[in-house]
Amino acid sequence: MPSFAAHAPLTLVQLSDSHLFAEAGRTLLGLDTADSLQQVVALARAQQPRIDLLLASGDLSQDGSPASYARFAALSAVLDAPARWYPGNHDEAAVLQAACAGSARCEAVTDLGNWRLILLDSSVPGQVAGHLDAAQLALLERALDEAGERPVLLSFHHHPLPVGCAWLDPIGLDNAEALFAITDRYPNLRALLWGHVHQELDRWRHGVRLLASPSTCVQFAPGSAEFAIGRELPGYRWLRLHADGRLETGVERLAALDWTPDLDDGY
Repeated sequence: MPSFAAHAPLTLVQLSDSHLFAEAGRTLLGLDTADSLQQVVALARAQQPRIDLLLASGDLSQDGSPASYARFAALSAVLDAPARWYPGNHDEAAVLQAACAGSARCEAVTDLGNWRLILLDSSVPGQVAGHLDAAQLALLERALDEAGERPVLLSFHHHPLPVGCAWLDPIGLDNAEALFAITDRYPNLRALLWGHVHQELDRWRHGVRLLASPSTCVQFAPGSAEFAIGRELPGYRWLRLHADGRLETGVERLAALDWTPDLDDGY
């Protein structure tokens, strides 16, 4: 990992919920997910001249295949940045970890400039909802203890709080109370960041910023009672981490996309 001047803000780019397949040209709800990822990556490359770390926050793959992870690595490589990957409910965690072999992509704790990043695995085999098991919670507590005065960004795939979609809210993190019992003790925690919900969210809880991010493919309609595709286009989140602990962030989306949703092309 390169070193950074203490005064320079760090730029992170989050790509989430790409849902790639082993086969080229495969679609999800009528959308070629590799093509939309490629377009979002091109947008991020044009808008962010320097990226210090790429966060791939789960559901990189739709089918959990080695080929899908190889495709994600190839499509995101043009960003020319170190990366961290962590699984979502559609991923095969062991296959994802194998795709990270020989690299730092699956490291759970990364110190970057003045900041500490903690990246957890909230996926549960065969389950859509998320859970942080005892090992993940112990890792979290240890990493927070050892962070000292460093500002901390914590990320995982599933949402720890309701987002206002009746069909999505029950399939978030099922033991968020155990998470908050730990994190509420650490005033240096600046933000929680996740994917899974395919929509943008920016809230606060006890002085901690809560951030959900769009998918690089299909979006879910905010506030929907039942499954519904959103009108928003694919995008990514950028984050600026300042040495003094301040965090700036925003979402950028494609300006146009040639796509007709197909609800029969199942999610």
